[in-house]
Amino acid sequence: MNMLNYSATALKARREAIRWHLLSAIDLSRPVGIYTEALLPIINSVYPDATHQEIRRELDYLEERETVRIDRDPMDRWFVNLTRTGIEFVEYTIDAQPGIARPRITQG
Repeated sequence: MNMLNYSATALKARREAIRWHLLSAIDLSRPVGIYTEALLPIINSVYPDATHQEIRRELDYLEERETVRIDRDPMDRWFVNLTRTGIEFVEYTIDAQPGIARPRITQG
């Protein structure tokens, strides 16, 4: 992916959307958790040019926000689970956090 072809606004929207898609996919893996290798094809279904490094960068951000827990093994594989805060965020029981593009719930 050539990031030079994207505006700063588009890159910000992409990062925030990827974070939401990651949280949603990890939520579906509960209570077992998921390896990052399995997350890449999920993100590629939305962003075909997404890379494993990009997934790790956004997971690192989510770990800093205490929404995911990452277990790193000696072979440098990352196994990811949601934290309590991550579960509450995905389930809409806590307010939206900046930096993650969580869709608004609308009444239909």
